[in-house]
Amino acid sequence: MKLSILTIFPEMIENFLGESIIKRARDKGIIEVQAVNIRDFSEDKHNRVDDYPFGGDLGMLFKHEPIIRAFDSLTNEGDEKPFCIMMSPKGVPFTQKIANELAQKENICIICGHYEGIDERVNETICDLELSLGDFVLTGGELAAAVMSDAILRLVPGVLSEKDSSLMETHQGDTLEYPQYTRPAETKYGKVPDVLLSGHHKNIMKYRREQSLMATLAKREDLFLEIDFTKDDISFLQKMKNIIEEGIKQYDYNQTKSTAPQSGK
Repeated sequence: MKLSILTIFPEMIENFLGESIIKRARDKGIIEVQAVNIRDFSEDKHNRVDDYPFGGDLGMLFKHEPIIRAFDSLTNEGDEKPFCIMMSPKGVPFTQKIANELAQKENICIICGHYEGIDERVNETICDLELSLGDFVLTGGELAAAVMSDAILRLVPGVLSEKDSSLMETHQGDTLEYPQYTRPAETKYGKVPDVLLSGHHKNIMKYRREQSLMATLAKREDLFLEIDFTKDDISFLQKMKNIIEEGIKQYDYNQTKSTAPQSGK
């Protein structure tokens, strides 16, 4: 995969994507990442890329021409243009599903906004998709683009060292990830569940699925309601429902007993 990021702060991108797993994948030629300085495509003598918006709004706006020229520089005439993404708080929320889809593309360009936004002609002319990391506003799109790039690039075959290391992570399936532990098995802070020490693969997988279900229910009800439950899932959840109902009954009984008037001797 080739990934190009258009920005006025290329050092921020290089610092983030020039380390660790992504750096190793770049060094091996598995992925190609470049940070393109939009200022290099300004025709202003001071390399300005912003100006005041029409209509009298406060702040400055990215001019469209330097960005479009930077984008056009990524390909030769007649070549297929990269899939163009613009980071924007107005964009579609970025998800693992979108990361999976984008990881299948061969050539991607991400535009990092700054100031008060970008001239709409960029969106109208070259943009294929607007993406957002969430309902909040950053000072610029560089951090969002770097985070999103990491989520996409790690899914490219060969980037992660273990073949299936991304397949059972949180958000990769329909549930949150199960709890995990490492050595030692027991310390003063607690012990590892016995099932994980048993070596019984089927029981371990069952335990992990059940823990994932409970974690998703407790932390992300919105995701829990979207789970494609199996028969074993339903059986486990029914068992938990029965336990919870019995607990509630016992609590109500204890409360009634403690508040009941005591008979005299």
